Amino acid sequence: MDFQYFIELFFGGLTRGSIYALIALGYTLVYGIIELINFAHGEIYMLGAFTALLIAGVLGIMGFPAGGILIVAALAAVVWSAAYGYTLEKVAYKPLRGAPRLSPLISAIGMSIFLQNYVLLAQTSDYVPFPRLLPEMEFLDEIGVMGPSDFLILVTSTLAMIALSLFIRFTRMGKAMRATAQNRKMALLLGINADRIISLTFIVGSALAALGGVLIASHMGQVNFGIGFLAGLKAFTAAVLGGIGSIPGAMVGGLVLGIAESLTTGYLSGNYEDSLAFGLLILILIFRPDGILGKAKVQKV
Repeated sequence: MDFQYFIELFFGGLTRGSIYALIALGYTLVYGIIELINFAHGEIYMLGAFTALLIAGVLGIMGFPAGGILIVAALAAVVWSAAYGYTLEKVAYKPLRGAPRLSPLISAIGMSIFLQNYVLLAQTSDYVPFPRLLPEMEFLDEIGVMGPSDFLILVTSTLAMIALSLFIRFTRMGKAMRATAQNRKMALLLGINADRIISLTFIVGSALAALGGVLIASHMGQVNFGIGFLAGLKAFTAAVLGGIGSIPGAMVGGLVLGIAESLTTGYLSGNYEDSLAFGLLILILIFRPDGILGKAKVQKV
């Protein structure tokens, strides 16, 4: 076995898994608060990539430096997608808060289809090239296992996950989110505005997904209206794998899935990576439905 080849596959899996983890965090945050699977979350990831593409195009025409373009485009994508997430919650989910659980699930699928077709009509069905904005990083040539985009994804996603963990653990709003996730009725009695916390959850999750969209667009060099569907499904698989509702679980699940897919592609065939992802989902639901780091909920009678 070529150890160098294994290391390259491993770091490629970390890169892919980091993107899955960023998206999976949105799934697990929303599920932890209101026990809803937001199937439109993958489209927020796609909207982030397209927003960055449009902003990068405008700034490129104006003559901005490449590094500045990427930073401004990423910030614009995060803000715009967070606004989409906030609007999505108010339009598609809040009116169904007291409805049967199937109703918001159907609404989520409907919003996913709507956003896909909205971008398809507004842009194009073809893959659109994303500008190469990253500078060369000479020190990576000595390492030889990753490129500048891989390095950017690993560093940025790690910082984002650490920032989210610190936010949830130490800030007042983060503590309110944890309290609402544990017991919404008790949180209301303690004066926590649950509606505001739910909206904040959608904003934070959408911002993370948009960041993932910008990173993957910069890495792949192209975007398409359909990139959010499969990525969203795999991120959902990662969230379930790690333990839906668990923030560390979403991170672990994303990394495990990304590495497993990379090794499968490298040693078997790329034709099997999707089968592996959903095969893992089936196995985890059968043998450990609470996920790697998830905790079983006690059913109260």
